[in-house]
Amino acid sequence: MPVALAVPPSTDLPVKVVDVRAGALRRRGHVSAGRLLRLALCVVPLVLALWWVTNHRAVAREGVLRLASADPRWLAAALVFTCLTWVAASLVRQGALPDRVPPGLLLASQFAAGAANHALPAGLGAHAVTLRFLRARGVPLDRATASVGLYSLAKSVAKTLVLLAFLAASPAWRLLGDLVPDERFVVPALAAAGCVLALAATLLAFVRPLRRPANRLARSALSDAREVHRRPARVLALWGGAAAMPLVQAGALVCVGSSLGLGLPWQHVVLAYLAAGTAGGAVPAPGGIAVDAALIWTLITLGADPTPAAATVIGYRLLTDWLPLLPGALVLSALIRAKVL
Repeated sequence: MPVALAVPPSTDLPVKVVDVRAGALRRRGHVSAGRLLRLALCVVPLVLALWWVTNHRAVAREGVLRLASADPRWLAAALVFTCLTWVAASLVRQGALPDRVPPGLLLASQFAAGAANHALPAGLGAHAVTLRFLRARGVPLDRATASVGLYSLAKSVAKTLVLLAFLAASPAWRLLGDLVPDERFVVPALAAAGCVLALAATLLAFVRPLRRPANRLARSALSDAREVHRRPARVLALWGGAAAMPLVQAGALVCVGSSLGLGLPWQHVVLAYLAAGTAGGAVPAPGGIAVDAALIWTLITLGADPTPAAATVIGYRLLTDWLPLLPGALVLSALIRAKVL
């Protein structure tokens, strides 16, 4: 007599099917969120570029009208100097890092970083773009952050040395006497700087969650700085590029001023750029607004008429910042979509 064996229904298959479907839904959700994030990061630079142009359309229009009557040969030379600025920035970035990164992508990231600088003050936009670029190239976070710090330090030191060299070589420094701040400005500035340093030292001394990463970052920065300065090619790229950056930027200003009939010797224009950049760089304003105001005043102090001085600075800013803004935003979006950033 046949015996019917009761086989319990298996419950593994439905559970596995449910798990697979749930995993697929989770992966699909992660992919969708990642796509939305990348799309937002691609659109934000374009929106910022359009916002900047819209809010400065009067200034941009005035600069375009002025440049329309300028000497095109001098403007072409200014454009060459502007391109050399991105090359010099790429050299300094590579010189501040022991790891080798692709030079073409590094140059593209520095071109795109110019668009990010209009949204954040004090060069933070360019540093953020560079940090993302280095992280995407596999550079550890502490080493990438240390390279940003060394980049900023080399730029400041080199620019100060170049300024001192021009002050020693040019008699025009006597005309800058009215621009030297007196004790009414120096004393509060030094007091504010002392308070900031004291606050930072207090936080690092008593807040352990801050002290540990700060010590780790300091050790990494010192180690990388020693490693970089053991390589002659890195030293040349770091300090040579840092010294070249203010010179090529000042060269672009000289060419724009010559195209508009500024009427100042090129030595005075370079000195004005270096002095105004040092003074205006202390004010954390996006887009170089404080530097522009200081530059116009410095050119007038050195003997330029107010109208061509203002037109020169407007034309310089239009040619070096506003004109590359939209292409830089497009390159930034393309690098984000290609996961280079």
